[in-house]
Amino acid sequence: MARTKAPDFEAQREQILDLAAAAFAATSYPSTSMADLAAACGTSKARLYHYYESKEAILFDLLDRYTCQLMQIVSEVEADSTRRGLNSRETFGHLLRAFLAEYETSQTRHIALINDVKFLAEEQRDQILKRERDVVAAFTRLLRLAYPDRVTAENQTALTMTVFGMINWTFTWLKPGGKLSYAQFAEMVVDLLEGGLTPRGPGVTG
Repeated sequence: MARTKAPDFEAQREQILDLAAAAFAATSYPSTSMADLAAACGTSKARLYHYYESKEAILFDLLDRYTCQLMQIVSEVEADSTRRGLNSRETFGHLLRAFLAEYETSQTRHIALINDVKFLAEEQRDQILKRERDVVAAFTRLLRLAYPDRVTAENQTALTMTVFGMINWTFTWLKPGGKLSYAQFAEMVVDLLEGGLTPRGPGVTG
C-alpha cells in the first residue's frame, strides 16, 4: 500500500527546491551532494529521500517547475493584455516587466536554468530545452507583433536574442534591493526598444 503524503508535502518540496537552487548557485550543481542538500534543508538524508529519490530528480523538478512558470507568465500576460485592451507594443512591454519581476524573485532558479540543464538525463534535458524554445518562440512572436516594421524573418532571431541578452544575465549584476530596481531596469529596456539611444528633443543631430 502506498504511503499517504502529508498535507504539506508539496509545500515541503517547494522549500527543498528553493534551498537546493541556492546551494547549486553557491557551490555548483556537481559539487553539491545530497548530504549537502539535507544540511541546507535542516533535515536528514533519509528525510530528504522521502521527497526526492536523487539529486538529479531535484534538479529536474526545479527546472521543470521554473520553465512551466515562465510559460505561464507568457499566457497570463497575453490574457491580461487582451482584457485591458493593450496594443502589441504595450503587450511586449508588459511581458518584459513580468519576466524581470519573476527574475527578481527567482534568481537562483534562473541560475540553475542557465548553468545546469546540461547535467540532466537526455530525455529530461530535451523536455526542458523544448520548453525554453517555446518561451523564445513566444518572445519572437510578440516582438514581431510589437515592431512589425523593424522585426523581419531575417533578423527576428538576432533581435530576440538581443532582448534576452539584456534581461537574462541580470542575476550577475542587478541585485534585489540595490540602487537600481528590477522595475526601473524593465522601464529602461522598454525605453531602449522604443527609442534606442538616440537623444530626443530639439537640436539633435546625427
